[in-house]
Amino acid sequence: MPSDSKPVARLGQPVRGSRSGQPIMVLFDLLSRRWAMGILWNLAGTPRTFRDLQDRCGSASPSVLNTRLKELRSVGLIENTAAGYALTKTGRDLFAHLEPLGDWAMHWVPTLPPEATED
Repeated sequence: MPSDSKPVARLGQPVRGSRSGQPIMVLFDLLSRRWAMGILWNLAGTPRTFRDLQDRCGSASPSVLNTRLKELRSVGLIENTAAGYALTKTGRDLFAHLEPLGDWAMHWVPTLPPEATED
């Protein structure tokens, strides 16, 4: 194996450094952090500045937003460009997989009892 290639995680194989060892759990851990999904969703269409993201993620504190942006940058899902924060190719690929889940949720949420959707 060339020295610059990285091992590929396969379903069911442990991932170094993850608590559960499963790639899907590593992803879910990252995406379940406060505002991670909101940031990705808001960057899906166009780059956005920190201020624009802050406006779109209204209740996110600047420190939480900044922390999440750093985390998402460190794993290669977003980048900071001259136009603002934007999804990387990897981030766009992830969003392409998440978008159908968002569509499914749009049909599912109305079937829930009201108390299930209260924050």
